[in-house]
Amino acid sequence: MNIKVLSLFPEILEAYFSASIMKRAVGKGLVSFELVNIRDYAYDKHRKCDDEVFGGGAGMLLKPEPLDRALAAAGSPEVRTVYVTPSGRLFNQAMAADFAKEENLVILCGRYEGIDQRIIDTRVTDVVSIGDYVLSSGEVAAMVVIDAVYRLVPGVISGESLSEESFSAGLLEYPQYTRPEEYGNMHVPEVLVSGNHAAIARWRLRASLIKTLAYRPELLQTIDLTGEIGRLLKEVIDGGGENEPRAANSGGTGKN
Repeated sequence: MNIKVLSLFPEILEAYFSASIMKRAVGKGLVSFELVNIRDYAYDKHRKCDDEVFGGGAGMLLKPEPLDRALAAAGSPEVRTVYVTPSGRLFNQAMAADFAKEENLVILCGRYEGIDQRIIDTRVTDVVSIGDYVLSSGEVAAMVVIDAVYRLVPGVISGESLSEESFSAGLLEYPQYTRPEEYGNMHVPEVLVSGNHAAIARWRLRASLIKTLAYRPELLQTIDLTGEIGRLLKEVIDGGGENEPRAANSGGTGKN
């Protein structure tokens, strides 16, 4: 996958593409990237990219001319082009998986009050929001989208890891533990060290249901509640929908 990001401040994104899992994905040739400075397509003396909003109001808006030229050079709208803005469709895991199928993806970072609507109408294919809040940096929002997308590109992360993550099966991920088995007055749930894989799988599914019911109950409306999932959910609800499973507490201060 090739990711092209258009921004007024591409330096904000540079470190992201040269660290951690993304660095390895780029090194393996699974992901390539290009950071484009929108100002390079502003041809006036001062490379001006923003102006006042027609109709009045506070703030400035990104001008259409440099955006249009930059996006045309990037191949938009033939290449899928994502504009991140609080007024877009809510971004989710299914959308990330859809974007990950693209060979080329263009991400447009907004600034100030956003961009001229004529650019959205003619150059943008997807208008998405990462949440119901406002950021001062479209670059931060773009990194959220990119991070959710590139990790789904085949070979970046193992399929087993992806299959057990939150939202992969419509549920939140179950609680997880590592060594030491005892930390202060808290113990790892006994079933997880039992070696009984069937019991562990059932515990994890039940824990996911409890966590989803507690934090994101609306997700349960989108999954198939027949079979084992339905039986476990009924068990959880009949039991009062208790909080998600926690490490056993044997008393004390909880400090190690």
